[in-house]
Amino acid sequence: MPAAPSPVRLEAEPAPLDVVPSATALVIIDMQRDFLEPGGFGESLGNDVSRLAAAVAPAASLLAAARRAGLLVIHTREGHRPDLSDAPPAKIARGAPSARIGDPGPMGRILIRGEPGHDIVPALRPQPGEPVIDKPGKGAFYATDLAGILAARRIDTLLVCGVTTEVCVHTTVREANDRGYRCVVIADACASYIPAFHEAGLAMIKAQGGIFGWVAESPAAVAALGAAVA
Repeated sequence: MPAAPSPVRLEAEPAPLDVVPSATALVIIDMQRDFLEPGGFGESLGNDVSRLAAAVAPAASLLAAARRAGLLVIHTREGHRPDLSDAPPAKIARGAPSARIGDPGPMGRILIRGEPGHDIVPALRPQPGEPVIDKPGKGAFYATDLAGILAARRIDTLLVCGVTTEVCVHTTVREANDRGYRCVVIADACASYIPAFHEAGLAMIKAQGGIFGWVAESPAAVAALGAAVA
């Protein structure tokens, strides 16, 4: 019988954990121009999109380390069909944005698949062979084939980063937790338009002994993945 894959130790809160790279996936949530750049959906809601920029460099470092270690890398994008048939009217009407989903903007129609604003920022652009999950909701499991992709690769642990911490990242982690995955949220590779929500979101994940998962910093994750290829 072949030897079992060797785990690496990842320093995290509330406690370190051992991860097997071949059973671990990096999931990068919604690092899209519509959320991170001026003129997109995030700004239409009245947010300061520059607050999300801090997550790009840590996420890029983590992405490079994951690729070197041979992890399954998955990117997600929130957005809708051009005819809006998958966008519930309540979602389109919610709040008081300056431009709604489907309206024209500087980067094309807002949060519409295929438009420039729907694309992932250049620093985190997917490579050929890396699955891109187009999701109509906040969570990456809802109405997507993410569960099937993870099952096919026998993944049991997810390293999760992206935006925003308290919305799409948190929803995906909660979905994954209910499906039995171990989730490690990479704190500095996540961001929110509202810093207090970012901090609260991370605190909720690691509370009560890790009720939803673990929280780690990108240098710790990069070091762990580096140990896997040393």
